[in-house]
Amino acid sequence: MTRMAVMTPSYAPDFELCADLHRSVLDYSPDSVHHHIIVPRQDLKLFGQLAGSRTHIHCEADFLPRSFVPVPFSKFTVNLGRPFPPVRGWILQQVLKLAAVAASEDDVVLLVDSDIEFFRPFSVVTFVRNGVVRFYSKPDEIDERRPRHMIWHRVARALLGLPPAEPPYTDYISSLLAWDPAILRRMLARVTATTGRPWTTAIAGQLHFSEWTLYGLFVDHVIGAPANLFASDDPLCLAYWDVTPLNRDGAIDFLGGVRPTDVAAMISAKSRTPLAVRRAAFARHRAARTAGHWSQAPAEDLRPYALG
Repeated sequence: MTRMAVMTPSYAPDFELCADLHRSVLDYSPDSVHHHIIVPRQDLKLFGQLAGSRTHIHCEADFLPRSFVPVPFSKFTVNLGRPFPPVRGWILQQVLKLAAVAASEDDVVLLVDSDIEFFRPFSVVTFVRNGVVRFYSKPDEIDERRPRHMIWHRVARALLGLPPAEPPYTDYISSLLAWDPAILRRMLARVTATTGRPWTTAIAGQLHFSEWTLYGLFVDHVIGAPANLFASDDPLCLAYWDVTPLNRDGAIDFLGGVRPTDVAAMISAKSRTPLAVRRAAFARHRAARTAGHWSQAPAEDLRPYALG
């Protein structure tokens, strides 16, 4: 039996968002799917309210090397193995996700941020086909119009020992992505072998880095088939990335754009959309689905065919 888990790094300011996500994971996935929530040590008690038979609360420190020491009264961490530059918060979160998935005993891990909420059933069948984990890939999407993404590709290629390439590049970044832990462990071993440093040190020392881009390039350009045979450019998640807060009507209109294959929606926490607005809009959407205004089919019955 293929085992799947949902994994969410979170922290106290996002507790209410994470609680809503957590409820939706339990409501829309089978009992075999467990939710792992990873938080700072000081937030363990708060998130402990969510713990249950299918929900496991973990401390960030359990996945990070002991050489990673937080700097008091700052958002930085120092890696004693390579003190400079200090590890920025965003890079540390990516190292944390990589380490947590690498430690997973599941066959597929779905990485889900706190500001996402499920509204349609999903299961292993949604994200695994013929033993291959679903692989988000949107070819020829990255060029000079997206300079930060260009840097991420260059950094990932260097970490993997791949030769430079000319754009356009494939986009591997979306709001709802699945990883194969076995493939990820091979990827991290490659980074260690290429750089001559522990992968945690090699990645934490970067100023610009995307974990999704690293995984995507490894799958496409290092191991290839069959790992990239279940590829799709359908994100399965309607996403609002804007930093402008939504009001109630705006949030309802946004969720009205849900596509037949979407299993979830994301209203970015950075938008500062009020919690009451989010909850009202999602509640309205769920009520409309229950009334039959949207397809009730599980996502595995609506999944897109692999590209190519």
